[in-house]
Amino acid sequence: MPLGKYIEEADASPEVRAVYDDIKQTRGTDWINNFWKMIANDPKTLKRTWEDLKEIMAPGALDPLTKELVYLAVSITNGCEYCTVSHTAAARKAGMTKEMREELIAVIGMANNTNRLVNAYRVDSDPKFIEAASTL
Repeated sequence: MPLGKYIEEADASPEVRAVYDDIKQTRGTDWINNFWKMIANDPKTLKRTWEDLKEIMAPGALDPLTKELVYLAVSITNGCEYCTVSHTAAARKAGMTKEMREELIAVIGMANNTNRLVNAYRVDSDPKFIEAASTL
């Protein structure tokens, strides 16, 4: 059960409506999804979150599909059902196939497993890995 009311477009303040319009224009869609309608209860959070997301998910060094796959992996790991569903849809739109999804889920499971083992054993990072990671 949601912990607030969804701010529908018809009920949106001018400030919220401006963000909704930008979301629709940027995404090439004619509707606003529930995440945005819920955080619109705090227009400052709505605007800040949208601006940050728009900037981070824009084309850059990572292609759109890779960004969606990373977002999906984090959402699955964090147990966010809403984000898992919405970013699965976005990843499919960006070109993710069923085979890619299955392989991604296998990688997520393996990473979570080995991360927990490393944390449980408190394994020190190898100097060679630190050196290689530090050269970026």
